[in-house]
Amino acid sequence: MQYRKDNKYGNDLSALGFGCMRFTKKFGVIDQEKAETEMLLALKGGVNYFDTAYVYPGSEVCLGKFLAKGYRDKVNIATKLPHYIIKNLSDADKIFDEELKRLQTDRIDYYLIHMLTDIESWNRIVKMGIKDWISKRKQDGRIKRIGFSYHGGGKGFIDILNAYDWDFCQIQFNYMDENSQAGLSGLKAAAEKGIPVIIMEPLRGGRLTNGLPADAKKIFASQKKKMSPAEWGLRWIWNHPEVTVILSGMNSIEQVEENMRVASDAIPNSLSSDELSVYQEVKKIINKNIKVPCTGCAYCMPCPHGVDIPTCFRCYNVKASDGWFNGIREYLMCTTFRKNKTNASLCKKCGKCEKHCPQGIKIREELDNVTNEMERLPYKLARAVSKIVKF
Repeated sequence: MQYRKDNKYGNDLSALGFGCMRFTKKFGVIDQEKAETEMLLALKGGVNYFDTAYVYPGSEVCLGKFLAKGYRDKVNIATKLPHYIIKNLSDADKIFDEELKRLQTDRIDYYLIHMLTDIESWNRIVKMGIKDWISKRKQDGRIKRIGFSYHGGGKGFIDILNAYDWDFCQIQFNYMDENSQAGLSGLKAAAEKGIPVIIMEPLRGGRLTNGLPADAKKIFASQKKKMSPAEWGLRWIWNHPEVTVILSGMNSIEQVEENMRVASDAIPNSLSSDELSVYQEVKKIINKNIKVPCTGCAYCMPCPHGVDIPTCFRCYNVKASDGWFNGIREYLMCTTFRKNKTNASLCKKCGKCEKHCPQGIKIREELDNVTNEMERLPYKLARAVSKIVKF
C-alpha cells in the first residue's frame, strides 16, 4: 500500500480509502459478516482511512462494530455532519453524539460538513455558530480534523475553500469529471493550500466500469497493457500528485484485492502520453450521447438571473450518458438543493450568455430543453422536499 502525506498534520494516509456507503445488503440490512471480511482484508493490506456518513443507512453502526474488535487505533474514521437537516446547534450536538455512539468511539479523525453546494449553504450554518461548535470539539479532542464534501459548481468550491481554515476536503473527481464540480482547478487550489484532498466517485458508482458502453470497453481491452476499466479509472486519478486518498465503495473480496494491488504502484505522473490518449478515446465514445457540446469554459457566466449554465448543461448531459436517475440527482444537488437556486427555468431569455459562447451554442434554446427534460414531476417533488430540508 502506498501512503500520501497529510501535509497539514504530518500523518500518512493510505492512497486507497474504504468507502462505506455500498456495503452488501441482505434482506435490506447490511451483511455485517461479509462487510467485516472485506474491511479486515483492506485493513491488513494497509488501508487506514474508512469513510462513512450519518445518512448512510446502517453504515456507521457496521463500521463501529468492526472497529470495536480491536481495530479502532489502526484506522482514521471519516464521517459527516448533515448540515441540511439541522436547524440549530442542538441538532448538531444530537447528531454528533449519536455518531460517536454508533461508531463506538470517543473521537472522529476526519469530520466533514456533508454535501456543501455553495457558499450560502456554508454561511447558513456559520450564522448558527458552527465555527465555535467546531472549535470546542477540536479543543476537547472529539474532532481531530475538520473538512467538507462538495457537490456543486466550480466557483462555489473555491468560495467555500477560502471561507474557512479547513484541514481537508472531499471532491468528486474522475476522467469524465476533470472539469466538473470542483474539477482539476479545485483539486489544485486545495493542494496549494497544503490540505489533503479525498476523492469520491472515482468510478462514478460503477458507471465507469460495468456501465461503460461496449465500444469503450473494447478500447481498454485492446491495449497492450491489460487492465480492467476500474484499474484504468483509478490510475488516472492517482496520476495526479495533488490527490491524497481515493475512496472506493468496495463490496467484494475481488474489488478489495484489485484496488489494493493498483494502489501499491500507481504513482503520480506515471501514465505515458499514449496511455493518456486512451482516456480521450473513451471519453469521445461516452460523450457521443451528450445533448449539448458545452466545454464548461463558463464564458457565458455570470447569468444576470442566477442560472448556472455550465452546470445545467453538464447534468443534462449526465442524464443522456449515465441515465435518468444519475442526471436528475446531479441536477438537484448542483442547482436546486441550495439557498439560491440556479436551475434552468430561471432563464429570462435575455441572450447575454450567447454573445460570449465560443461554441456558438444556442443557450436559451438548450436551457428550455433542460427545463423540459429535467424539471418534471420527480424534480418538482424533490424541490418541495428541499424547502423543508435546509440546504
